[in-house]
Amino acid sequence: MEFLRFLESLRTPFLDFFMSIVTYGGSELVFMLIALIFFWCVSKKTGYYILVVGFFGTAINQISKLLFHVPRPWVLDPEFTIVESARAGATGYSFPSGHTQTAVGTYSCLFLSTKRRAVKIICVILILLVPFSRMYLGVHTPLDVGVAFVTALLLAALFRPAVEKANTSPRLMTGILLSMVAVCLGFLVFVTCYTFPADIDLENLAEGTKNAYTLTGALLGLLLSYWLDNRYIHFSTSAPIGVQIGKVLVGLVLILLVKEGLKTPLNLLFGGHYIATSIRYFCTVLVAGAAWPACFTWYSKHLKVSP
Repeated sequence: MEFLRFLESLRTPFLDFFMSIVTYGGSELVFMLIALIFFWCVSKKTGYYILVVGFFGTAINQISKLLFHVPRPWVLDPEFTIVESARAGATGYSFPSGHTQTAVGTYSCLFLSTKRRAVKIICVILILLVPFSRMYLGVHTPLDVGVAFVTALLLAALFRPAVEKANTSPRLMTGILLSMVAVCLGFLVFVTCYTFPADIDLENLAEGTKNAYTLTGALLGLLLSYWLDNRYIHFSTSAPIGVQIGKVLVGLVLILLVKEGLKTPLNLLFGGHYIATSIRYFCTVLVAGAAWPACFTWYSKHLKVSP
């Protein structure tokens, strides 16, 4: 907490605003946008790499939060203040840092996948700045950030050679995805069957349970998408820049329509149970990973541009 109090003493309105922007570099939205752009338009291999590290890291992060249930810094020390604009995004338990996990994992994957010096420099800056922003804003301690930082780096390094080999070995990639599904199913069993202590925050437990169902549905959708693409679709990421922009914009709209459009009917059908969330994310990922990519060739021809 001493380091956080030191950062608290350095706060200025400009730095508060700047760090509030920087911290979005570790948000789920930015992670998904980067992963989808690479998956659809740049390199499926890199897209899978980012998704594998991201999903695996999220599962570890969520299990750790519920297992250790460490309160946020301002709960540990009621006299400590945070930057108020960051409060809304600082939900759940503190250890380890989810934003740090996502940012370091994502930008480490990009750093290891590109040969462009400018991109590498940007990745390094974000790998350092996003974790620092979480401490500056007062929503995480150095321990929260440090453990997430090291975990993300280890996952990026661990999966790099595996994804490289999986590029020419569908069975290996299938094995990686199946192992991720197994981890998420284990997460689901954990939140369902584990006897949590009496002081566990029920709201945080409910959020963790929802995340377990979400991850399981999303990874089952990713596994099926990979099988469909490898067996039938074989979509290409290459296209003129105008088509690429269209692929991303139309794809994001389709994903949003599926994700939000299924929410109410599935909740009504399953009485608000988390299985509705699991099915919704399964369908959303299936659209992103297979249904929309299956339309890429038609989409390019419709625009009268060769892919």
